[in-house]
Amino acid sequence: MKQLFFFLLVCLFASTSTYASVSQFKVNDAQIDQLFGNSQELSTAAAVQFNFSSAGSELGANTNTTKVAGEKNAVVAFILAWFLGSLGIHRFYLGTKTLTGVGYILTCGGFGIVAFVDWVMLLIGLIDDDISKYVDNPKFFMWLD
Repeated sequence: MKQLFFFLLVCLFASTSTYASVSQFKVNDAQIDQLFGNSQELSTAAAVQFNFSSAGSELGANTNTTKVAGEKNAVVAFILAWFLGSLGIHRFYLGTKTLTGVGYILTCGGFGIVAFVDWVMLLIGLIDDDISKYVDNPKFFMWLD
């Protein structure tokens, strides 16, 4: 199913990219040189500093958030496992060790079997709204305890 979807996506991209012609893409060197000549270089001392905490309170926004900065989104992990599961991108997103991700890349996700089981386990975690046991999990088989 993934291969069919990918094939259709490539065909769609190829069919839309054939309508572009070279005459549409012209570079005006004189105009680019003029833009660079009129530009100004900013140093870090001259950069504008923003205070986002006061800006949020001025707009009436609630500055208290309940989401932890390191919390991973189950939907994002599931989508990454669906499209890029054999490359282990979902494992890098979940915070696994680098060698585990390299193992995914070299074995194409355990010849697709491990990537498929990861996808199923993330689907179950998405339904249960709890993927905490997969976050920062260093094991190649993340579902084994």
